[in-house]
Formats: sequence, C-alpha cells, structure tokens
Amino acid sequence: MPPKKPENSKLWGGRFNEPTTPFVERFTASISFDKRLYQYDIDGSVAHAKMLRKVGILTDKEEVDIVNGLEAIRREIDNEKFDWSTELEDIHMNIESALTKNIGETGKKLHTGRSRNDQIATDLRLYARDQIDQISELITSLQKALVDLAGKEATTIFPGFTHLQTAQPVTFGHHMMAWFEMLSRDFDRLQDCRKRVNLSPLGSAALAGTTFPIDRDYTSKLLGFDCPSRNSLDAVSDRDFVIEIAAAGTLLMTHLSRFSEELVLWTSAQFNFIELPDSFCTGSSIMPQKKNPDVPELIRGKFGRVAGAYVSLISVMKSQPLAYNKDNQEDKEPLFDLVDTLKDCLYAYAQMVPSIKCNREVMEIAAIKGFSTATDLADYLVKKGTPFRDAHETVGKVVSYAIDEQLSLPDIPLEKLAQFSSSIKADVFKVLSLEGSVEARNHVGGTSPTQVMKAIESAKIDLKTRESESP
Repeated sequence: MPPKKPENSKLWGGRFNEPTTPFVERFTASISFDKRLYQYDIDGSVAHAKMLRKVGILTDKEEVDIVNGLEAIRREIDNEKFDWSTELEDIHMNIESALTKNIGETGKKLHTGRSRNDQIATDLRLYARDQIDQISELITSLQKALVDLAGKEATTIFPGFTHLQTAQPVTFGHHMMAWFEMLSRDFDRLQDCRKRVNLSPLGSAALAGTTFPIDRDYTSKLLGFDCPSRNSLDAVSDRDFVIEIAAAGTLLMTHLSRFSEELVLWTSAQFNFIELPDSFCTGSSIMPQKKNPDVPELIRGKFGRVAGAYVSLISVMKSQPLAYNKDNQEDKEPLFDLVDTLKDCLYAYAQMVPSIKCNREVMEIAAIKGFSTATDLADYLVKKGTPFRDAHETVGKVVSYAIDEQLSLPDIPLEKLAQFSSSIKADVFKVLSLEGSVEARNHVGGTSPTQVMKAIESAKIDLKTRESESP
C-alpha cells in the first residue's frame, strides 16, 4: 500500500509524504506580493493554451474552455472577489487551482510543456516591459513640463554655480534644459534595457526545454516579444533585466534627487529664487510661517529605496549557480517597490514643475553680487591681446578692489578700471552686463536665449518623434 497522502497536499505533492509546516508554508509563499502579476500570468497562460491547441496537444474545445476560464478568473481578480490562498504558494498555483476547480479536469492540461520557472520568467518580463513603458511616459511628461518652463524663462538671468559658489550668469531656461538632457539619458537607458527585456522565456520549461512539440515563436508573437530566448538554462535563471532596470532607475533617482536638492535650496529664504505651489508643500505644527518643500525632500530621500533595491537585486543573483533557485523569489519585492517609487516621483515632478514661479529680480541681484561676469572681463582682455594668465591676474585684482569698495563689476567707474589695464575701454560695460554675458555665449549648447530657444525647438521635435515611435 502506498503511504497515505497528507491532507494539505500541494499540486506538486505526489513525491511528498509529509505536509509542509505552517512556518515553511508562510516563509516560502510569495502570493502576498506576486499576486500583482496576475494580468501577466493570465496573458502568458492564454498564449500557452492557444499554442497547445495549435500543435494538437489541446482540442479546440479544451482551448476555449481554458481561455474562457482564465478570463473569468481575471474578471474575478479585477473585481477583488478572488480567494487567494497562502497554501497554494504563488500566483501560478492559485490561478491554476482555481481554473481546475472552475472547468474541471481540462484545467490540469494547461501546464503541459511548461514549468513555473519559465512561467515566472515570462510574467516578470511582461511586467518589466509594461513598467518601462509607463516610466518612459512619465519621463516624457516631465520633460514636456521642463521644456514649457524653459520657454517661459529663456531670458531670465540666473546665477550659475560651481562648488555652490556664483560662477557665471546663465538663463533659468538653460538650467531647466540641463535637467531635460539628464532625463533624456534616463529615457534612452530604459529603451535600451527594453530590448533585452523583450525576449520570451516561455517554453524553456524547468531548465532544459520540453519533449512536447511546442511552438515558441508562436507564443512569443502572441505576447508581443521580439523573439524567443536562445538558451533554456539562461532563460529561466536570468534576472539581468531586473537588475538593469534597477540600475537605470538608480541613475534616474540620482537625477531627481539632484533636482530636489536645488529646489530645496532655491525655495529657502536665503536663496528665494523660486516659489513652489502650496499644494506641493506643507506647514509646521509649531511655526506658522513655515512652508516646507516636503515633496522634493521626500523624493531626495527616496533615492535610498531605489539604490537599496538595486543592491538587493544584484546581491540575490551574485552567487547563484544555474539554473533556477528559490533565491529568485527575492527579486519581486525590490522590483515592485522601486518601480512604484520611480513612478510616484516622476508623477510628482511632472505635476509640480509647471507651477514653479521664478523670482526674477532676486535671481538677477544674486548673479550681480557674485561677480559672475569676471570671466567675461578676462575674455575681453584676451581679445584685446592680453595673454590669458595675465588677464586672469588682472581681473582677480579688479574683483578684490570691488569687494573692498562693495561694488559690483558694472558699477566700477571706467577711469578706475583703466588703471588695472590700458586695454580697458568704454565698450567693456557691454561685456560686464549680465545680459551681455549670456548673449555672448551664442553657440550650440550655450546659455544665450537664442540658443536656449533652439534647444527647446529641438527638444520638442525629439519628444514628438519619440511619441510617434512609442510601442
């Protein structure tokens, strides 16, 4: 007589004579978090069922029954009426068990020619592809907002900084377009990653493929993949694409954190360069005058979540032998969290940027106070025939004099300026003005309003092309 089956027998329980303990059941289950993959799991199962019918493993009726049963389960989950079971471990077993319960023995045929290993790999790639597309759309929305703001502030004088010290005057529009360029690289990285995501592991089965006459090209096409993966061992164990999304996301959050740091500084009373909308700020429980830039501060802080997810994911994979290992279950929660964080932060910025108000006069005064046209004076002397190092020294002395006399460079009388160099003539005040400084940098990538507007027009073309080419 064969041993009596345990009462809480699993779908895989034929080889086991003892039930798993409640602790192990809870510890190994993933249904609490991987249930959010249900749409992708059902999509993969529908494609698999259609392929099984195509190659003659399922009859037409069996395929119809399975597909209809899966779609009924999808509706049940959509309406939050599905009964999730920890005992059934994961999204795959929950759906397969419900299918068999609803349509009978035919439901047991769905898993023919596949494994949970290639099933979860397929689910994750479908999810990752969808999330890349959603994140990319949010990046585009933020970039549109930046382009609009840059256009409004193309002539607004703004102190450019290095080492957080006033360096040279730029335009605020030019500064916003710098943010635009950073996001363009983030977008491109995600699109490049998408190429490696969009491969179908379905049909790789547990690790070695299957003896059934499956058609992997067919399921790949049904699911919108570019092609099937080329090696079954790699297909079920690869999580490079998840790590790559986390790496790209970490760089994206680095940029958003840098943006946030600037906004926090600019909104402070000490800078007072910009105002954020009230709807994106909060007050103090004790200090009634406070308007705290909580959203940028939180986004700055959330960098740690995404970077932490990246470290977690790469740590999960670093010592794994081929092929699938249970460690891989630890890939989902970091991925889900970092994706949610990226989308929330991008959405917040896309909504906040259009309402940023510039305190133009404050910005201009700050640029004047910082002797930001000193380099222009040095360039002026060089153009008059003075060697650059000599010009640099001369301008340093001019700045020292201005500090002692509490003057800005344009306020120093011509007679005094001429004492520092005989090359200085009345035309010097054109280069010492903030407007003259930014206008003089009229070349590709420069800060002149003319170049800023050209950059904006180019960006609009790029965004329009991007939208027309989006999948």
